[in-house]
Amino acid sequence: MKEKLKIGQVLLVEGRYDASRLAGLVDGLILTTDGFAIFKDKEKQALLRTLGRQRGVLILTDSDAAGFRIRRFVSDLVGRQYVSQAYVPAIPGKESRKAAPGKEGLLGVEGVPDQEILRALENAGLQGEEKASGRPITYTDLYEWGLSGTADCADRRREFLGFLGLPPRLSKKALCQVLNTIYTYEELSQALARWQKNREANTNFSSAEGQK
Repeated sequence: MKEKLKIGQVLLVEGRYDASRLAGLVDGLILTTDGFAIFKDKEKQALLRTLGRQRGVLILTDSDAAGFRIRRFVSDLVGRQYVSQAYVPAIPGKESRKAAPGKEGLLGVEGVPDQEILRALENAGLQGEEKASGRPITYTDLYEWGLSGTADCADRRREFLGFLGLPPRLSKKALCQVLNTIYTYEELSQALARWQKNREANTNFSSAEGQK
């Protein structure tokens, strides 16, 4: 199997099909804009600002007008000094899963040949990924903290991510990568303790109010 291209920046694409395609080509954190949803998604905007200043954002969108509109928005949002741009060529066609071509008749990122995607990423200028010092945050930690793999993990994860100011819909893999980018294990453990303390205090307050 060919070794994946290592990317230190956050790789930002438009949709889940793009992300699925890129996951087979690169080793790094891949996030999606979910099309134009990024224009209103305040949580993801905040996440991109934070990650952009920590490790940079590499934008890879479709070659149509919509893709360039998203590029401009994210570049202004994050700060152009933190953004790198990767451009795939404008190739006429449609993806096999679609019944008809897009508005401009061009292939999206998911349909562009591998070599063109890799060339675009390399030409954009890749940063080597900096490994965080100390103990990494793992899937096992998420499980032990009740954030993954337990009966009420979805609700706990949503609450905790809201406490941290992070989007609640991150996948387990993306969540682990994001947390390792922003926090050390010790910092996140402390944040978890503060959240649990606040959660217990709110629960006790609600119980006391209900007994009046």
